[in-house]
Amino acid sequence: MALPDIEPPTNKMLRPDAKPVEWIISATPVPYPEALDAMRARAAAIAAGEANEAVWLLEHPPLYTAGTSAHADDLLTDRFPVYDAGRGGQYTYHGPGQRVAYIMLDLRERGRDIRALVQSLEQWVIDTMAAFNIRAERRPGRVGVWVARPDKGIGREDKIAAIGVRVSKWVTFHGISLNVSPDLSHYDGIVPCGIADQGVTSFEDLGHLVSLPEVDSVLRQAFETQFGATIAVSGDLPTE
Repeated sequence: MALPDIEPPTNKMLRPDAKPVEWIISATPVPYPEALDAMRARAAAIAAGEANEAVWLLEHPPLYTAGTSAHADDLLTDRFPVYDAGRGGQYTYHGPGQRVAYIMLDLRERGRDIRALVQSLEQWVIDTMAAFNIRAERRPGRVGVWVARPDKGIGREDKIAAIGVRVSKWVTFHGISLNVSPDLSHYDGIVPCGIADQGVTSFEDLGHLVSLPEVDSVLRQAFETQFGATIAVSGDLPTE
């Protein structure tokens, strides 16, 4: 699927040496603690100059994660395991049918600008959605990507992608979660990202029946537009 005309990348996010980012897709769901350990190890190796940058696409079993700004009252049930994520943000859900993309990038090679990073991550999702004829947008004061839902009422909108990153020694980890076809009722156990007056949606909820591989292909094209070339690496995330 070809991308439509899209916003040009933030120059700071492109490496001057154009070194490609490893693109890794896990074939089976990855337990959250294992993913967290692998991300941390890879980020440390990147910071030490011992590993390449990477994007790791995966699914998790159903679970909730708590960011550093999470409020206890926003966890409404213990239906699924809850993990401290160590990233920014509040509570979010991960589970089957959701594409999680963990981003391990060296900002020392990309302008050392966290605001530009977040804007480029948002644009990455927006461009991906546009390729499927879905209009997704930023919202001032809210990190993430949103879809207007006039069918639900005036001013209603739903979140289709959450963004939460951490930066250590100028290397990023964590990343984005994009709802393709998850069970949206699983969000009922939390106040997603601390926002109680809006909802969540997915490709499927919006009437777009697409597979994860289809979304992955477009995600890769859109990522390369914002961040530069990628190179496919098989298997799960190696740390070296």
